[in-house]
Amino acid sequence: MKASVKSARVAPVSRGTILYCESNANVLADQSKMFEKAGYTVERAHGRAAAMQALGRNKHDIVVLGHTLTKDDRHHLPYMAKKADGDIQVLVLHASGKHPAVDISLDSRDGEKKVLAALNSLAELKYAVAS
Repeated sequence: MKASVKSARVAPVSRGTILYCESNANVLADQSKMFEKAGYTVERAHGRAAAMQALGRNKHDIVVLGHTLTKDDRHHLPYMAKKADGDIQVLVLHASGKHPAVDISLDSRDGEKKVLAALNSLAELKYAVAS
């Protein structure tokens, strides 16, 4: 009798849960795929109201605020994220200047690698503090 060997599929280990918010649905879908491919579990929020609902409904490790949000949204939502969870990390794309509730801000036009590097550094910091 010949034994059959099945290949064991291992589910990828999540690097963390992020709430990703954009105002443009196409950008939201495309960028979410990049984050998921990098190993993150992504909850998508289309616009400020959806982000506010998600913050009140679920726990996230990191909030990523995208470049299609208005300047007002990118300013207001970090405060709301920190108010919902003081341990949450906030990454703002397409931002300038310092913001007291933002952990990292960068210009998303610098490329996918820099965005992922910033996201990874926040995730590592989050898990280092939690350990």
